[in-house]
Amino acid sequence: MNKLVHMGIDVGSTTAKIVILDEASEILFSKYQRHYSDIKESVVSLIRQAYEKFEDYQVTLNITGSGGIAVAEHLRVGFVQEVIAGTKSIQTFFPETDVVIELGGEDAKITFFQDGIEQRMNGICAGGTGSFIDQMAVLLRTDAAGLNELAKGHTTIYPIAARCGVFAKTDIQPLLNDGAAREDVAASIFQSVVVQTVSGLACGRPIRGNVAFLGGPLYFLSELRKRFIETLDLKDSQVIFPENPQLYIAIGAALNAWNSEPIAFSALMERIDQMQGISIEPTTRLKPLFGSEQELEEFRARHNRHAVARKDIEGYEGRCFLGLDVGSTTTKAALIDEEGAILHSYYGSNEGNPLKSVRKAVLELYDALPKGARISNSVVTGYGEGLIKAALKVDIGEIETVAHYKAANFFRPGVDFI
Repeated sequence: MNKLVHMGIDVGSTTAKIVILDEASEILFSKYQRHYSDIKESVVSLIRQAYEKFEDYQVTLNITGSGGIAVAEHLRVGFVQEVIAGTKSIQTFFPETDVVIELGGEDAKITFFQDGIEQRMNGICAGGTGSFIDQMAVLLRTDAAGLNELAKGHTTIYPIAARCGVFAKTDIQPLLNDGAAREDVAASIFQSVVVQTVSGLACGRPIRGNVAFLGGPLYFLSELRKRFIETLDLKDSQVIFPENPQLYIAIGAALNAWNSEPIAFSALMERIDQMQGISIEPTTRLKPLFGSEQELEEFRARHNRHAVARKDIEGYEGRCFLGLDVGSTTTKAALIDEEGAILHSYYGSNEGNPLKSVRKAVLELYDALPKGARISNSVVTGYGEGLIKAALKVDIGEIETVAHYKAANFFRPGVDFI
């Protein structure tokens, strides 16, 4: 009698997962890895690793996930929608579940099981998901795991918008620029994900009873899970946290494949070999920015007409003026003479610490400044204007849009639009 196993593959927006179950629904093999947008190679790699252990077996296979449809078509196997796969696994192993909260790389889902099944999922925006957390971690010069460690030491929660990464960044950068503790900002990012999920998906429907937490972010980030539990005021007895929550969608796909027609694993590998050298997704390209080399040269000539004049700072004597732009991610400095020519400039990442970055820029300037040069006035603009003006006693703090206008009008007097 041929040995039989059941395989489920979950191809998400950022990760790929594979699970192989035996006849008793026990996990015999599993892998979880980021695919870095190379879906085909990741899936092929996962299946090849499984084949090394189960080459003599018959296999049933279902694929799920946002990136799985094309893979399923090329392998000629079944596809199951990920919410259905997740529901299948939860109802199989935790039938007492009332609500499932699942976070993925670019999606968020809530499934209600009271009075029938109601499933809710976010739209095309990835705000409040795993990718959002990755992006916010960069602002704090760490990764998602580092963000989790920072959040363990928090004392204060700040309101942060998680609906959009741009909005969140607008909230986070001023907090960092004003000296908020990185630990507090980290925990606040997690709390913003909770608020976005609950308000954006539950939409007022109470989350009660036994709540299961699924998906990679909720598995790997204990502090994110903690923020959900505290916000929803759940007792320990109400929290369902499976042993492998990051694999539950793939497990559901494997369970859903139970009644599919088995094929020899070797036959599946032949289909894998046929995928080599072909693209599983059609390639679409944008139109080029320039239709010809002539258009490109015209563009360069047009922009080069307004190049800033530069002078050598060495040996300069007289008055000069310092401008600082402390932005959301970078620090810029420019020292100009009375005619507007640049004597010295600086551009660098602020790495989440604008005061340290500006100090570095100013010290570099002082090292280059000759004895005969005198900084007569200084102005700071950007996200960090308030902090830097107070800390370094800068003469003037200016609004960014006014600074933009001053520069544009210098090059193009009477400018109408910027």
